[in-house]
Amino acid sequence: MKVLFIINNMFGKGNGLCSSARTTVKYLLQAGVEVRVMSMENPNRKGYQPEYVLKKFHFPIFQPFIEKMTFCFARYDAKLTREALEWADVVHLEEPFTIQWRAARMAKKMGVPCVSTYHLHPENILSHLFLGWSRGANAILLKAAQALIFDKCTDVQCPTRNVLERAQDFNFKARLHLIPNGMRFESPIDVHEPQTDPYLIFSIGRLSVEKDQKTLLRAMRHSRYSERIKLVFAGKGPKEKALRKQAEKLVSEGILKYQPEFMFLSPEEMKAYSSKAYLYIHCAPVEVEGLSCIESLREGTVPVIAEARLSATAQFALDSRSTFPARDCKALAERIDWWIEHPQERLEMGQEYAQSVLKYDIHKSIEQLIAMYSSAVDSARKS
Repeated sequence: MKVLFIINNMFGKGNGLCSSARTTVKYLLQAGVEVRVMSMENPNRKGYQPEYVLKKFHFPIFQPFIEKMTFCFARYDAKLTREALEWADVVHLEEPFTIQWRAARMAKKMGVPCVSTYHLHPENILSHLFLGWSRGANAILLKAAQALIFDKCTDVQCPTRNVLERAQDFNFKARLHLIPNGMRFESPIDVHEPQTDPYLIFSIGRLSVEKDQKTLLRAMRHSRYSERIKLVFAGKGPKEKALRKQAEKLVSEGILKYQPEFMFLSPEEMKAYSSKAYLYIHCAPVEVEGLSCIESLREGTVPVIAEARLSATAQFALDSRSTFPARDCKALAERIDWWIEHPQERLEMGQEYAQSVLKYDIHKSIEQLIAMYSSAVDSARKS
């Protein structure tokens, strides 16, 4: 089976969608599937390069902001797309953007089946335009993506039940598959004693509006242990300057004794911080899956995760001690304080969390994806 992946930029750093795509392609190849990628080139000349290289598209005015979001758009190439489609048995569309919908339209004319992954809620995009709260605007954007992308596909991968149910609510025509993006896990699991002097509290994610790191900083004003807490934010993004300013104010007011750190970490560094973190905090009220949470949980970190209508990440919580209402900084502070006051429970639950995420093993997801591709090809042959 020959699978063509279409993604704007598979090599973006600090972007969960890009990271997930790279992992999926790697393990599909290991499973014996023929895979080719259409994407912008890899800036690392010694690394893997896509078979079909697209040029970068520069947005007037908005390009600097888009790049701060760790994202880039590729320029559609009709000739290259036709060449790629002539090779493929099935096309996997990784995003709901221009190169994907134009490729889906061409694939339909050529009789090549398409599948897609629901990677982004409209709110992930519109929150940066201060429209994340508007159900009407987000519904219009999702309907557009549905018409141009999802309904042109035979099958849609839904990484979480939250996404599956939303797709059902919008009456997607394609077959819907609950398939986690998945991660690789090392065995056996080696859970370490967490850092407690000071208490290391870790947060992973793009520094942006929809990730809501400001709620964690605000929670420090309500924590009884704020002077004993060290905050580490792993990521970069357009809100970094504002978050740093908010953090510095907490230090200058004496609420925090330890200066919060903001840094971009390699996978190895992420693992090292997760293994010694006392808690992992995930504040995003809009999240399709939240693989960064699994990255931390697999090292035995106990999470505290925001619960919201459009956030699927709370599915990783094992009980209510690890959840709080999204944007409620007082509730978040209460959860943090409870875990600090119960170190034995924290140690025991670290072991349980490390075991709990094994069901998201990438190999299981790859098996399900291959079955989905086969289903798409069979459907095309019958039509």
